[in-house]
Amino acid sequence: MGEMEVPVEALWGASTQRAVLNFPISGRGVDPGIVHAYGLIKWASAEANRELGIVPQDLTSLIGTAAEEVFLGKHDEHFVVDVFQTGSGTSTNMNANEVISNRCSQLAGEEIGSRKPVHPNDHVNQSQSSNDTFPTAIHIAVSLALANELIPALQSLRDSLEERASAFHGVLKIGRTHLMDATPVRLGQEFSGYARQVDLAVVRANKALKALSELPLGGTAVGTGLNCPEGFAGLAIAFISKHTGVEFEEAQNHFEAQAGKDAVVEVSGQMKTIATSLFKVANDIRLLSSGPRCGIGEISLPATQPGSSIMPGKVNPVMSESLMQVCAQVFGNDAAVTWGGANGNFELNVMMPMMARNILESITLLTNAATQFREKCVVGIEANRDRCEELIEWSMSMVTSLAPKIGYETAAKIAKEAVQTGKTVRQICEEKEILPVKELDSALDPESMV
Repeated sequence: MGEMEVPVEALWGASTQRAVLNFPISGRGVDPGIVHAYGLIKWASAEANRELGIVPQDLTSLIGTAAEEVFLGKHDEHFVVDVFQTGSGTSTNMNANEVISNRCSQLAGEEIGSRKPVHPNDHVNQSQSSNDTFPTAIHIAVSLALANELIPALQSLRDSLEERASAFHGVLKIGRTHLMDATPVRLGQEFSGYARQVDLAVVRANKALKALSELPLGGTAVGTGLNCPEGFAGLAIAFISKHTGVEFEEAQNHFEAQAGKDAVVEVSGQMKTIATSLFKVANDIRLLSSGPRCGIGEISLPATQPGSSIMPGKVNPVMSESLMQVCAQVFGNDAAVTWGGANGNFELNVMMPMMARNILESITLLTNAATQFREKCVVGIEANRDRCEELIEWSMSMVTSLAPKIGYETAAKIAKEAVQTGKTVRQICEEKEILPVKELDSALDPESMV
C-alpha cells in the first residue's frame, strides 16, 4: 500500500500505523488485558511452532522472550490502535506481531523495521490468524479478570455482609413490602439476604468463567485450520493453561467458536445479573440509612466526605450511589455486547473489539466498586437499635399478630384507627381492652414474630 512513516521510537510497524491513522475514534486503545493475552498467545504459539518444527528454534526463542515481555505488560505503550477498529481485531493482532518482531530485532542487534531475523507474519503469526487469536485473547483476558479480580472482590464483599448479618442478629426492626410497613424482621436477617445475593453472584461469576473454557485457537481464518499444523492448538492451549492457572481446552467446533460469540454474551449476562444484585443491595442500604433524623435511619453509614456545598453537616450515601451508577453502566455494556454477539456473520463476528471493551470494563467496574463499597461502607455500618424499636412500635402492621386472636376485621379496624389517630396499635388495644395485658404483650412481642 506504499510507504508509511512510523515514529522512530515505536516498536509497531506500518500495518499498525495505518490503523492508527484510520481509526482516530475514541482515543482509547484495547484493554491491557487483551494486549497481555496476545503476548501469551504469541509466546504459546512460538513454543508450539518450535515443538512441531514449523519455526526454527533460534527464532522461537527470540519470539518467546519478546512475547513474554508483552504478556508481562512491559510494552503496553506500543499498543496504539483504537478499540473501535476492524471488527475482527486484525489491527491489534498485527500490532502484536509487529511489536514482537521489532523487539526481536532489538534483541538480535538488528535495526527496528528490518523484519530481521523475525518476520511479523511469517514467524510471529505462524499457524494463526486474527480471526482465531482475537477471540482467544478475549476468553483469556476475561477469564483472568474474573478469576483474579472480580471473584475475590465479590467473596470479600459477601464475607463482610455475612459478618454484619451476624452482628445485627439481635436487632429487631420493621419489615417493608411495597415500601410499606410489614411485620418485623431481624436486621441480621435482612443483611443475610444481601449476603446471599452476593454469594450467588460469586456462583454466577464462576459459571461465567466456565463458559469461556473453550478457545478458538487453531481455527485460523474461517475455522478450517488452514495453514495450522496438526497438534498446534493442543500444544499452545496447554501452554496457555499452565501460565494462567485457568483450565482451557480447544473449541469442540471452530466454526461456532469463531462465528459466534455466545460465550461472551453469556458472561455479559452474568455480569448484568451480578450488577442487578449489587444495585439492590446498595440501594437498600442507602434507603435504610436515609435521614438521619427525618428518614428511615435504621442504620448509620460511615461518613466518607461532606455531602453538600451549601448545607453544612450533610453526609450522603456516596458509596451506594457510586456502586449503583456502576451497575447502570454494566446494564448498558451488556446491551452493547448482546448486539455485538448477534452480529456474527457467516464465519466471523466483526464486533469483537467492542465486545471485549465492554465486558472487560464491566468486570473492572464491578470489581473496583464492590471493593470500595465493602471497605468504605459495609464494614462500618452500625445499627440504630433505638430507631428500629421505635418504628416497630409505631407500625400498624403490628396488628397482624392479633388477627388470629381477634379476627381479621377487628384487627383491620384497629389498624385504620391507628393511622387516623396517630396512636400505636398497642395504645388502642389497651384503651379498648381488646385482650388481657399479659396476652396483649405476648401477642405484640416483636421477638415472637421473627
